[in-house]
Amino acid sequence: MDLDLILKTQLQPRRPRVKEGKCFLPLLLGAWVTAMICGRCPAAPGKEPPSFQEVYELLKENLAGATEAELNEAAVRGLLDQLAAKVSVVGETPRTPVSTNTSASISAVVFDRSYGYFRVRRLAPGTDQEFQAVYTRLQSTNTLKGLILDLRFTGGQDYAAAVALADRFFAREQPLVDWGEGWKKSTVKTNAIVLPVAVLVNRKTTGAAEALAGILRHRDVGLLIGTNTAGQASMAREFLLKTGQRLRLAIAPVKVADGQELPFSGIKADIEVEVSPEDELAWYEDAFLAPPKSARSASVTTNETNLASTNRSTHRRMNEAELVRMSREGQSPEREFPPTNALGRLLEPPPQMVNDPALARALDLLKGLAVVQQFRSI
Repeated sequence: MDLDLILKTQLQPRRPRVKEGKCFLPLLLGAWVTAMICGRCPAAPGKEPPSFQEVYELLKENLAGATEAELNEAAVRGLLDQLAAKVSVVGETPRTPVSTNTSASISAVVFDRSYGYFRVRRLAPGTDQEFQAVYTRLQSTNTLKGLILDLRFTGGQDYAAAVALADRFFAREQPLVDWGEGWKKSTVKTNAIVLPVAVLVNRKTTGAAEALAGILRHRDVGLLIGTNTAGQASMAREFLLKTGQRLRLAIAPVKVADGQELPFSGIKADIEVEVSPEDELAWYEDAFLAPPKSARSASVTTNETNLASTNRSTHRRMNEAELVRMSREGQSPEREFPPTNALGRLLEPPPQMVNDPALARALDLLKGLAVVQQFRSI
C-alpha cells in the first residue's frame, strides 16, 4: 500500500486532495518543504504559501548533488517530523518473537511516612496487579494519606493496561476510555483506592500514559502537576509499508470520561511546573539533587516544614536503585540512617530536601489536603 494513499485517506484531519497522476515524491517533499517554509517564512497576508509542486521541481532540477533517493528520504523525514504527534514509523515487522521485558513496571517509596510515591515505568499487561501488590505492602506498614503517580517519561500504546490500572481507583462501574474499541468501563469493587492523588506528567508522557492521566483527571480522581503531555493519545491504525515497516496514523483522538477528547496539543496540567528538560531528567533520576544555580531563585517551596534553608545535610543522596531496593523492603527513604539512641536523635541531621519541583509541589498539595481533611473531621 502506497504511503501517499494511506496519508490522504486515513490521517485526520484529512489533507487537501491532489490531482491524480502526481508523483509520490513531490507530494512528500512538497508537504515537508511547505511546512518548513510556512513555519519560518509565513506567506504575506492575502497570499497563498509556496506551491509544494513548484518547490519540489526547483529542488529536483537545480539542487546540486542531490539524488532523487536523497530528496525522498529528506521528504519522508520532514513529513514525519512535522506530524510527529499523529504519524510515526513503528519499526519493521519482527521475524522472530520479541523478548519480553520482565523488569518491574512499578517502583515506590513513602515520603514523610504518609505519602506514597509510585513511579510507573511502563504500562503493560500485569502493571495493575504489580501496582496493587506494592500499594498493599506500603499500606500495611504506613498510614498513607495520599498517593503520587509519576507518569513522566511513561508512554506506550497499551490502553488496556492503562484502563486496568485506572480501575483500581473506582468503586463503581462507569465509562473510562474509548480508543477505538468501544467504551471500557471500571468494575464494581469494595477495595477501591480512595486517597487523594497527584499525577506527575510532562511532555514525555505519551499514548496510554496520557489516557491514564486523562481518566484520573476527568473523573476527578486526582490533579495533574507538571507540563502539558505529548498529545499522542489517539485512536490509531497501522499500515504495512513495502519496506516491512509499519506506519501508525492517528485517525481520531482518544475519548475519556463521558466523551471528552484528549487534545492533540496535550493534556494541560492543573498545576504547571516549568523546568528545563535537562534539569527535569536529572531530578527524575535523583529527586534530592541540589537545584542548579539557574533554578535556585525560582525553586518550588520545600515540601518539608521542618527543613533549614540549606541542602548541606550529612545524609548522602540516594539514587533510583536504592529507592527501588528500599521499596521492596518496605522502608521509607527517611529511615535509611535510624538513630541508635536519644542523643543520636537530637544530633540527627534534618531529612533530605526534595528538590524535584514537580514532586515537591505534589507533596505540598497532598499535605495541604491532609490538613483540610483533618479539620473537617473535628
